[in-house]
Amino acid sequence: MIEFRNVTKEYPGGVLALDEVDFTIDKGEFVFILGHSGAGKSTLLKLMLKEEDPTDGVITIADYNLNKIRRRKIPYLRRELGVVFQDFRLIPTMTAYENVAFAMRVTNVAAREIRRRVPYILKIVGLEDKSMAYPEQLSGGEQQRVALARALVHNPKIILADEPTGNIDPKLSIEIVELLKEINRLGTTVVIVTHDIGLANRFKARTIILKDGRVVRDTKAKGGSAT
Repeated sequence: MIEFRNVTKEYPGGVLALDEVDFTIDKGEFVFILGHSGAGKSTLLKLMLKEEDPTDGVITIADYNLNKIRRRKIPYLRRELGVVFQDFRLIPTMTAYENVAFAMRVTNVAAREIRRRVPYILKIVGLEDKSMAYPEQLSGGEQQRVALARALVHNPKIILADEPTGNIDPKLSIEIVELLKEINRLGTTVVIVTHDIGLANRFKARTIILKDGRVVRDTKAKGGSAT
């Protein structure tokens, strides 16, 4: 589902963000990618979304070779990826329903399909009773659930969650990851990019640790700590 083969990314001025990164994430896996600030996590995400190109190496996402993909195919690649951002990125003048529906409208989905799909997704994330609430009327955890619903609405093969618990308290963080685990059980590949080692240890999932742009540990630990 996701494959990095000896991927290096060097920015102008000789800044080496990733150095021969090599890993494969299979369909249906639940994976934490861990690293402190400057480890290369943001660059990794930008490469997955085809916002940046690697300096060297090969990246494959959902059967798309990102080294060879044509520009007109990039929107199709991105529809395979549901992205959840740390800062939610909700439109403040739209309700929860409208924020999720907007993600479908911009890709020209029929109105009837939007009316069918959006309530279903809001129910999955436990917000069926908050569909008409605006972001300012929602808690941080509820806003993150709207962001997750928006990521799910196209039924993507992969969910990429970028520090999804960074702006919510620890109790809500656990709830969000448990929700992502539930989505994973339904067959979606889930990748959580975070600096929160404690969260990864709690859920005992496979952990890929980045340090200074390199993979220093990759484990499918069942009970070990990601230290």
